[in-house]
Amino acid sequence: MPQPSPFHERTAKLCQSFQWKEWAGRVAVCRYQSSHEPEYYAFRESAGLIDISPLYKYEVRGRDAAALLSRMMVRDISKLQVGRVTYCCWCDDRGKVLDDGTVTRLDDNEYRVTAAEPTYHWLSRLSRGLEVEIEDVTNSIVALALQGPLSRAVLQQCSDADLDDLKFFRTTKARLDGIDVWITRTGYTGDLGYEVWAARENALAMWDAIIDAGQAYGLRPCALDALDMTRIEAGFILAGVDYFPAAAEVLEARKSTPDEIGLGWTVNLDRDPFVGQAAIRAERNRGSKWKMVGLEVDWAKLEAIYDRYDLPTHLPAEACRTAVPVYSGRRQVGQATSHTWSPILKKQICLASIRTANAAIGTELTIEHTVDYDRLRTAAKIVKTPFFNPERKRS
Repeated sequence: MPQPSPFHERTAKLCQSFQWKEWAGRVAVCRYQSSHEPEYYAFRESAGLIDISPLYKYEVRGRDAAALLSRMMVRDISKLQVGRVTYCCWCDDRGKVLDDGTVTRLDDNEYRVTAAEPTYHWLSRLSRGLEVEIEDVTNSIVALALQGPLSRAVLQQCSDADLDDLKFFRTTKARLDGIDVWITRTGYTGDLGYEVWAARENALAMWDAIIDAGQAYGLRPCALDALDMTRIEAGFILAGVDYFPAAAEVLEARKSTPDEIGLGWTVNLDRDPFVGQAAIRAERNRGSKWKMVGLEVDWAKLEAIYDRYDLPTHLPAEACRTAVPVYSGRRQVGQATSHTWSPILKKQICLASIRTANAAIGTELTIEHTVDYDRLRTAAKIVKTPFFNPERKRS
């Protein structure tokens, strides 16, 4: 049975929609009111605060901590400097992705790993023979993501961190209204944003301090429906939706390599051995079958379809995680795995897994679209991702 988050005492009182879902064994809010759009616009125009505590979190310490993580990850963690955060994935021996997440180097021999799936067993298995300590801190460390163009201003009101000097994908220790925290300049919205990490016993005090500091800036508690829209705009994939973690899949065809899901850029291939290295190298020599791309639906042609039914164009207000087929001519060449109407871009956009031969930028395809119970096709074009990439994210 899903358990309440450490922030549940605050979020439950605010959740007027009574819309919840399970996230990693925790009860998580879908949207606080009847519509998620005010939360979406908070992320994009002011600031939004979301509970991300359900993430699996592990601290890895000891002389061989870097060696363990470099053996496990496709990225060479031994080169990660203290105070830096990196994003990467990890694979099985066949080069199939098990999960993706972040690694933060907290000190010389201390790291924090976040993951979407339980990962303690994999860390433990690869640590044999190494001088390393692995601690599952999923329940003892809480986290809030503060995202949006005014997030820095909000955080400056309640913490002593030098946020003007905290660069993209860096971390720092700070005091937040008397609470010891770690602040990372990271997030899942593709906008300016931070994630704040603290001991579980400080959860409510941390929430209250950030909410109070944000009152003058239009800060709004946000939830998963709005987050889903922003992460698609940012071109961020989601485990279990845009790819399937290899350990949970029986069919080989449903497993993916880093190159197939757009994470090839995280792979440091020419270095000491790591899990999946030989398989990834072999795939690069022959070429991958699939590629993760962005799709933009042709709005004029979509409207024309609805005109034939004498109906107004109608799209779901929230993001959709149901895969729909994508075609080149009569042949299916892939599927759109995540799709949403982007209010800020005024476009229907998708993340899609497409056969590599059909995945070049600018390629025109068709995507299935259902109108009045009829399964039809409408035009779409492969475009560069991220769809939304403001300068303030990195500046």
